[in-house]
Amino acid sequence: MTAAALTREPATAGAPGRRRPPRPGRVVLHLFLGAVAAGWLFPILWAVLTSLRSYEYTAVNGYVSLGGWTLDNYVTAWRTADFGKHFLNSVYITVPAVLLALFLASCVAFVIARFSWKLNIVLLGVFTAANLLPQQALLIPLFRLFTEIPLPLFMSDSELLYDSYWGLILVNVAFQCGFCVFVLSNYMKALPYELYEAAMVDGASVWRQYWQVTMPLCRPALAALATLEVTWIYNEFFWATVLMRTGDKFPVTSSLNNLRGEFFTDNNLVSAGSVLVAIPTLVIFFLLQKQFVRGLTLGASKG
Repeated sequence: MTAAALTREPATAGAPGRRRPPRPGRVVLHLFLGAVAAGWLFPILWAVLTSLRSYEYTAVNGYVSLGGWTLDNYVTAWRTADFGKHFLNSVYITVPAVLLALFLASCVAFVIARFSWKLNIVLLGVFTAANLLPQQALLIPLFRLFTEIPLPLFMSDSELLYDSYWGLILVNVAFQCGFCVFVLSNYMKALPYELYEAAMVDGASVWRQYWQVTMPLCRPALAALATLEVTWIYNEFFWATVLMRTGDKFPVTSSLNNLRGEFFTDNNLVSAGSVLVAIPTLVIFFLLQKQFVRGLTLGASKG
């Protein structure tokens, strides 16, 4: 065999063959996923489209039409709802609540995952079962409790836990810790126990095992949880309307009520406000997208 034939043989052997036609099951799967994606994206795209059109045009031509493009709705929504102040209110509530929930949940998860004692499973069940309790069932007891608990004037101008940022922070932490404990405990149980044996041999205390060994290894799970928690707490509306009475303290989601008119509601203006409210969560998701996907796929493959 000549040298030219030897050099041509790998190219011939590696030439791509005819592509097989897609299987019917795969076609049906892609169609189903495309329909689901379209169903999720349609409300968002419709809100963006509505926000870019004037109310005068849609009142005459209807929403199923094209035209009347404008950006005035965003300017009016920002000024009317005073989004600048209410965005800061959401930051005051969301950031401490997320950090505190992740810290407390990681402490509980570490105890559940690394120490064997009689109430281990019971403790995990208590934290997990708390998420199954409807929040509306606790409305009246929590409202009365918050109106009875005093706070110093420098912490709350109402001198009560009611109508203060601290009340919303505590409520969100209480309702979000259970899910975080469940996720983090399962992840920590998958960490090799030999790491902790080596740390104990080196004289590491329990706190150092938690802070310097466990927490760095839990960064993907913490990033995924942080993305979810920021979205859930930032978008929380129920407790803010129940445990707040001062309009200047409302988070940004509750301030959307300021866009409702007395006699009619401008849906174009409300759509613009909703898009503005959704932008921070979208930015956080795209910034933490890689960590979020890594956290969701933990344990999906071995080896």
